[in-house]
Order: sequence, then structure tokens, then C-alpha cells
Amino acid sequence: MIEEIREQFRNYFHTEPIMFSSPGRVNLIGEHTDYNNGFVLPASINKYIHFAVAPNINGEYRFYSYDLKEEYRTPLHELDPGNVQWANYLLGVIKQFVKDGRQVPGFDCMFGGNVPLGAGMSSSASIECGLAYAINHIFEFDYLPLDLIKFSQKAEHEYAGVQCGIMDQFAVMQGKKDHVIMLDCRSLEFRYFPLKMREYVLVLVNTGVKHSLASSEYNKRRQECDMGVSILKKYDDSINSLRDVSLNFIEAHKDEIPDVVYKRCTYVIEENIRLQNACEQLLNGDVYAFGQFMYGSHEGLRDKYEVSCPELDQLVEIAKSVEGVLGARMMGGGFGGCTINLIKKRQVELFKEFIKQKYTTPDGKEPQIYEVVIEDGTKQIA
Repeated sequence: MIEEIREQFRNYFHTEPIMFSSPGRVNLIGEHTDYNNGFVLPASINKYIHFAVAPNINGEYRFYSYDLKEEYRTPLHELDPGNVQWANYLLGVIKQFVKDGRQVPGFDCMFGGNVPLGAGMSSSASIECGLAYAINHIFEFDYLPLDLIKFSQKAEHEYAGVQCGIMDQFAVMQGKKDHVIMLDCRSLEFRYFPLKMREYVLVLVNTGVKHSLASSEYNKRRQECDMGVSILKKYDDSINSLRDVSLNFIEAHKDEIPDVVYKRCTYVIEENIRLQNACEQLLNGDVYAFGQFMYGSHEGLRDKYEVSCPELDQLVEIAKSVEGVLGARMMGGGFGGCTINLIKKRQVELFKEFIKQKYTTPDGKEPQIYEVVIEDGTKQIA
């Protein structure tokens, strides 16, 4: 596809492009911890949005979606969001450079790829980070990766209307082959941990269930966590988020916390501990133990945070019964979407067949199954 996009760019814009690739991402452990100032454990994967980009002298930004076969163009001074949703992601990124005092000259951009839409692999972050990286490179700006990550996140907030955390853009931009990223969502410090993929594969299985409850229930969970923090802060005013709370401390004040709030808060505290312990197992080279923490994450999301659904639970239970599956859990906000499964490479075909035999989507179809490995983040390509 890279060469197809390069060639089509030449034919369409009549100039030679510079090529970039920006990956999708998965998250292995650490769900609903980001807005509680906790830890997440994402990785970039071998599904990509590819970009062909070159400056022009037309005084315009000209975009072409290779997948949709649609063009969008606008004068340099017109960067307001429009009715073309895919173009808004690109306009939003340019706007961040402009707001920071940069003049971004006209350029042509053709992009397309194989990051699935709606499967929880962050295609929007892939697009945002890819263009931010390309602009920074082509016009020889001097922004650091974290600057580009923040630009990409703000583009999503302002031009897509999605108040996302920073994990998606961070994982897309900073990914490293055969490593997961332990990201501290409070300080934005991060550390790589090895998860060598020569013997293992990550497989995503799409439930076929849309996240119909995700937005309202997401807000509700945030409020419940905030309520827990407010109660506990009465006893220690240094507590600003659940990141500052130990299990012993919340247990000591359990009687003053509503049961539902207690469940939500203990899940978040336990998930942070689980993630840190899982990373220690990666340092020890114990991938089996790491997989057990993935199962533990799902159980917490199902029983304490209550953001799973019967289809997600069914897929995790099926995975547990297949030899060679080391870990499985729901991934993302919940109430649908995908499970993520860590599987020995030689057992992948058996796993796929077993899933197809045991599970059909609510509309009676075979589930979509995506096999991925961990690769580098956003980069220029030859």
C-alpha cells in the first residue's frame, strides 16, 4: 500500500512526496486508570496509516483520502472545522502549529491504511500523529515528540469533539518494537518493558457490539471515582486522585463510602498495582504470569468497575479454554468493542477456529479477528 499511495500521489499532485507511517495502538493493561492519574500499558502495532506529503506553492492545504477516494482543499487562512469529518482531524493538527506561532506553508497530503475503524486501535490518533510528525519534519520545525503528542490530542479535543486522554497519541508516537510502554498519566514519564513477539501474537476479537452505553457510563464512573476522592480527602488533604490512595487507606474508611463507589475506587487502585506487577513479570521474562494479570484486569473491569458486557465476557471465557492463550481481557471503554488476547504463535489458527465455532456477533455474523504484533511508532519511511 505504501508504494500504491506514493504512486497515486505522484499522479494526482504531480510531485514527489516524502513518506511517513503512523501505527494503531492497543492497551494491554490499565483501563479507566488514565483519568484517575494512574498507569496505562499501551503499545503501537503493525496496522498503519501511511502518508505521502510534499509542500506546494498553491497557497492551499490539499488532502486526499486514498481509502475514500475523496479530496478536500482549503486556503491557508481557513482552518475552521467543516462538514468533512476525516478532514477535521488534519485541520485540527495544522491549527495547533498555527496557535503556537508557526506559519505552516501549503502542502499536499494523501493518506490511507489498514487501521480498522471502530475496533479500538485508535485510527484517529494514528492520523493526527502522522500528520503532526510530517509537518514537523518537512518544514523543519523543532518540536519534541511530546509536543506533537499534545498537538494531536488537542486536535481531537477541538476538531473531533472527543475529550480523550493522552494515551492513544502517546502510544502511537512513542511506540517501540517488541516493547510495551508503561505511561504515568500524572507525570507523563514513561518506561519501556520488553514483550518480544517472536513466539507470541496479540489477537483482537471484535464482539460486534457497539458501545451504546459507553459515553453516559464513562461519565458516571468518573463521577463515582471523584466522589471517592472527595470523601477520602477529608482524612488526608494530600489526596488529589485515586493514584494517591492505598488499598489499606481506603479499607480503613470503607464504612463511609457508598458500596458502588468503593468498588469503583478499589478497582482503579488494584489495576495500578496489577499493571506494575505485570511489568515486573516482563522484566523477569515470565510472559505466562503477565497473561494472568490480563485475566485479572478483565475480572476487575467486569465485577468492580462493571463496564463489560455478556459478549466480552463470553469471548474471554472462550479464550481461557484454548491451549496457548496466556491472557485475555476487554480493551477500551467497555460495553462492547474488542477483547485483546495474548497467544502463543503456533496456537493462533486453533484460537481463530475455536472463536468462530463458539461465537457469533449479535447480528449473526462471524466476528472480525485482527492479528497484530508490536512495532515502532510514527516514523518517516524510505
